Amino acid sequence: MHRFLVQPLAGAQRPIDFYRDELVKHQRCLQRQREYYSERAITSAEAGLRLLMDRLDQLCRQKDADQVMGRLLRQLDIVTGLSAWSDPRKVN
Repeated sequence: MHRFLVQPLAGAQRPIDFYRDELVKHQRCLQRQREYYSERAITSAEAGLRLLMDRLDQLCRQKDADQVMGRLLRQLDIVTGLSAWSDPRKVN
């Protein structure tokens, strides 16, 4: 299961904060890979991330917010490959 499908523990973090953190991680991952994409692709991906960040509050108020955000994060992961990156401190 993808790490971005894991929901925060009750009381640990608000869903909007969780999703905002995930979007920021995707943004950082995209920046690290900037040299591998065309400027047009980067601009388009950044515009999409900004749009999601701008509408995050509205999205999180929807009844199906978890499903919508899960789908959007999976689509972002196709572009950024964030789920494939690992923390080198956690590798044996």
